Amino acid sequence: MNTTALRHAEADKPLTDVISSLRDAEWDAPSPCEGWTARDVLAHIIDTQREFFDGRGVETGERPDTGRPAEAWQVHTARIAEILADDALVSTTYDGYFGPTTVGATFEQFYIWDMLVHRWDIARSAGADVVFSDAELDRMEAGADSFGDALYMDGVCAPAVDAPDDADRTTRILAKMGRRTAAALR
Repeated sequence: MNTTALRHAEADKPLTDVISSLRDAEWDAPSPCEGWTARDVLAHIIDTQREFFDGRGVETGERPDTGRPAEAWQVHTARIAEILADDALVSTTYDGYFGPTTVGATFEQFYIWDMLVHRWDIARSAGADVVFSDAELDRMEAGADSFGDALYMDGVCAPAVDAPDDADRTTRILAKMGRRTAAALR
């Protein structure tokens, strides 16, 4: 298994657990992403990953119906895992937003990062918390830092918010991405 496929599998398992834990009514609850429900956040993850691969000439198949979110995610993420198993595709070079890169590097830098951040958003929609591992926090922080000012472009992250001086690492990293944890609200 190549590194990108491995990183996807690592991010997919806890995201799938969160997605599977939501009850039907929770999918239409507001998320921390202004104007979006939990269902909208999931649709965003699915659509942006599909657009990325479609833009590289990779067939992603029919878009799954997010009216059944857990099933839609299972179909979508299984297809993405199949795509990422192609070592030649993952190592394909192209000119990305930040310069020359590979399909795998872009998927790891942005789309896996997106899965981590939005796992928190979806969980918060249902009033649940997420505990990130140190490796996940490292990836989230490095991803946010790698975007520079582009982190705050329309459609990426809201402007940073203040975190208490004694905030834990999760609170500080999420605050950088415009999100307020319960610890940040005290």
